[in-house]
Amino acid sequence: MTTTALPPRAGRRCHNALNPLHSTLYFSPDLDREFGALGFTDQSAMRLAARSAALGAVGAGTVAATFYNYNHELLSRHLPAVWDIASPTDVLAARLRTVDATLRRLLGEDTVSSPEMAEAAMLALRATEACTRHARPLYSAHADLPVPEAPHLAYWYAATLLREHRGDGHLAALLTVGLDPVEALVSHTATGKGMAPRWVLGSRGWKRADWEAATERLRGRGLLDAEGELTEAGTALRDELEARTDLLDSAPYEHLGAAGVERLTELGRGFLVTAAVAGAFPADLVGKG
Repeated sequence: MTTTALPPRAGRRCHNALNPLHSTLYFSPDLDREFGALGFTDQSAMRLAARSAALGAVGAGTVAATFYNYNHELLSRHLPAVWDIASPTDVLAARLRTVDATLRRLLGEDTVSSPEMAEAAMLALRATEACTRHARPLYSAHADLPVPEAPHLAYWYAATLLREHRGDGHLAALLTVGLDPVEALVSHTATGKGMAPRWVLGSRGWKRADWEAATERLRGRGLLDAEGELTEAGTALRDELEARTDLLDSAPYEHLGAAGVERLTELGRGFLVTAAVAGAFPADLVGKG
């Protein structure tokens, strides 16, 4: 394994460049079309199936554990019932078709077929060589899937592996710092970098009362002030959380090396900007309000 020292938070910056492009899947009209053709009519069911299919025909309990911040009540309405609509194999195939259509639409054919895309796929896949399976269920399930041949799909697949590898470690860090599912969401939104409350509540299945109760618990711990802003202690806890996550997620980026991480971040940011300009994300997705 390469042991070249990385600049501080270099792995996190690389993740932040790659992860949002993975997430374009969940905001894409192509997902509604592809999954509608399978027989899905509920958007929550579509998105839950799309992310969990790599785990197999799992139920609500498994997804609650691996997704962390979803309401089990919401999950129980759709899981395992979604697998009566379509098998995990069919869902994974529809997901890849969605990714293909989405990236071609957002990035354009020239970018999809560019040498830069092939280079990014190669670098991202190289980083995944150092990912580890133990205690990382979502990463490990996705790592069992075949690598797509087309470079833009291979890049998305590698970004998915890196996303879920970091995400699995992040859940361990959340437990360590003592943030429950809704507290994790509220405190992330309070940083100004998380999803706006209406998006969180709409997608994760929590009610406004759950949000307000978590806010009060965080106030009681001295992590939020009366206006719902992070206190100095709250900021320190979120910083600690991300630092712990960085540590648990360092291996792929150390393996890739400083020059490779810098180049992959540069390429990933370019693709992400292009996608964002093309309307990949809702305008009000991120924010405190």
